[in-house]
Amino acid sequence: MAIHLLTAPGLGSSGPQHWQTLWEQLIPATKRIEQTSWDAPVCAAWVAQIEKEVAAAGPQVVIAAHSLACIAVVHWAAHTKRSIAGALLVAPADVERPGFPPEATGFAPVPKDRLPFRTIVAASTNDEYCTLDRATYFAATWGSRFVNMGAKGHLNAQSDLGEWPEGLQLLRELLPQGVAI
Repeated sequence: MAIHLLTAPGLGSSGPQHWQTLWEQLIPATKRIEQTSWDAPVCAAWVAQIEKEVAAAGPQVVIAAHSLACIAVVHWAAHTKRSIAGALLVAPADVERPGFPPEATGFAPVPKDRLPFRTIVAASTNDEYCTLDRATYFAATWGSRFVNMGAKGHLNAQSDLGEWPEGLQLLRELLPQGVAI
């Protein structure tokens, strides 16, 4: 089966009630980008794993990244020669903020180049890991469409989003023509 969606969880991965995990169960052509270290991530290793999974999935794939994985996808885009259909970048973590977990290494500075594929940045007004102003700035520098999701925290399992229908709608906007979920 062709893979149409790669999920890319952030620090600590995504648990059973996270929208990414629920999408993996809901959408048959979905695969999680597994990392060797979820709790002490190294950016270069995460980028290498993204490259491997995109190579296997092909250019029509969309990546749905959350938190720290958004930053890893942006680093990957700055170094890859591969193309993808698009990326949904949800609640990007501000790795340059004071107090960012020191066990995550190599993610700062955040690349500021325009991304070479369609992207949507979805962020919350009360995300403890990235201010709305910062998320808006990331979206502008990356050439992404920005969507304010309202006061929903870090857009994770604690946000109680379930299958997150609003996110699925954003995902549909990025899928190649003829690919349905």
